[in-house]
Amino acid sequence: MENENIKEIIKAVVETYQGDSGANFIDTTNLPLRDRILEILEMLREVVFPGYTGTKDVTSSNISFVVGDILCQIKSRLAEQIERALRHRCKLTQCNSESCHTMAKDVTEHLLGQIPKIRRLLKTDIQAAFDGDPAASSLEEIVLSYPGLRAITTHRIAHELYLKNVPLIPRIMSERAHHETGIDIHPGARIGERFFIDHGTGIVIGETAVIGNNVKMYQGVTLGALAPAKGQSLRGVKRHPTIEDDVTIYAAATILGDVTIGKGAILGGNVWIKESVPAGVVVSMANPELVYIQKKNKK
Repeated sequence: MENENIKEIIKAVVETYQGDSGANFIDTTNLPLRDRILEILEMLREVVFPGYTGTKDVTSSNISFVVGDILCQIKSRLAEQIERALRHRCKLTQCNSESCHTMAKDVTEHLLGQIPKIRRLLKTDIQAAFDGDPAASSLEEIVLSYPGLRAITTHRIAHELYLKNVPLIPRIMSERAHHETGIDIHPGARIGERFFIDHGTGIVIGETAVIGNNVKMYQGVTLGALAPAKGQSLRGVKRHPTIEDDVTIYAAATILGDVTIGKGAILGGNVWIKESVPAGVVVSMANPELVYIQKKNKK
């Protein structure tokens, strides 16, 4: 009787797999493997910050060997996953997939070639965090423990793949950082130098957001879009804010739509902004009225 029950359950479950609704991928090798991508992401982090993960003992005498070994592994593994992602897109769009293998190799080599630039940008982010946070005791503390830097590191890697129009993989990487840190940065967002996220939990930065240099942002900030109900009709449209250089955005501020926050502006906590803000101004909420109620003493 128990065997009959499980057979019925199996049949019912398998019936839900009919068709290709996006919830299952059967009889295809085109889908990239999430766990492999996350392993590659960790390897990329090891190259970006050698020695910090503890997976490799790095010295000045062996660093070329260690980094070279990791890069060789990344090159083959990432190219395979990118090819899977490209072939999956070709399956959906019915395009010619014969060039996917070559494209995957080219994109992988491009990303590896961008690592020096990514490291240069991250050094400015680390310094901005140290300069902007009196609680930071060292640069090493920031690299080891600050969630903002972890999210930015992942973003700067995923963004290079996004720029090369790689499907799926950049979002898998960015959502990993979201899971780890509570900071949700779409890989399409363009972010300049010296970007400092303080605390970070609850930050959302949308796909078409543009952030200039030396921007500081606190927890709970949203750079979002208006009219999300329009869905796919807004694909490719600039719909998120532009934040110019030297802007500070305090906790729980919400900026929506294709607006511009001018250079040097300061946005106070909890502000709600749907129109552009001139350079150099301070935007704040009116002081709330506080109500004090005397507690009654229990007899």
